[in-house]
Amino acid sequence: MSEHMATAQCEIEAPPEDVWRALTDPELIKKYMFGSEVKTDWKPGSPITWQGEFEGRPYQDKGEIISFEPSQRLEVTHFSPLTGQEDRPENYHRVRYDLQPTNGGTTVRLTQDNSSSAEEAEHSASNWQMMLDGLKKVVELRSSS
Repeated sequence: MSEHMATAQCEIEAPPEDVWRALTDPELIKKYMFGSEVKTDWKPGSPITWQGEFEGRPYQDKGEIISFEPSQRLEVTHFSPLTGQEDRPENYHRVRYDLQPTNGGTTVRLTQDNSSSAEEAEHSASNWQMMLDGLKKVVELRSSS
C-alpha cells in the first residue's frame, strides 16, 4: 500500500443520524455522488457496487463493506476500472467515513488510502471534497424541510 492518502472533510448542520441516513440510503446517495446507483446490504464482508456515468463514460465500481457502525463509521474498499488498472487487491482503495458530533452538527472526515502519488491523492481528495459538499447540501436541505 502507498503512503499517499487523500482526505476530505466537511461540517454539516445536522445530527449524525441524518448524515448516516444520507451515506447509506441509495436514493440519497444518487443525489450527491454523481448519480451513482449503489447496491449492497451494508453488512461487513458484503459486496458493494456503484454504477453510473462519469464524464460521458459508463462505469461500475466495486468493493466490499469493511465496517458499518451506524452514525459513527463506514469503511469500504473501492476499485474503479476507469483507472485502467487491473482488478487486483493491491489496486483497491480503502475509503473511510468518520462521523463526529459537533455543536449540534456533524463533522464528516473521509480518508482514502493507496494513491500511487501525491498528485493522485490530491486529485482524489478534490473529488471526495466535491462529493462531501454535495452530501452537506442534501443533508442540510432535508433537515431544514
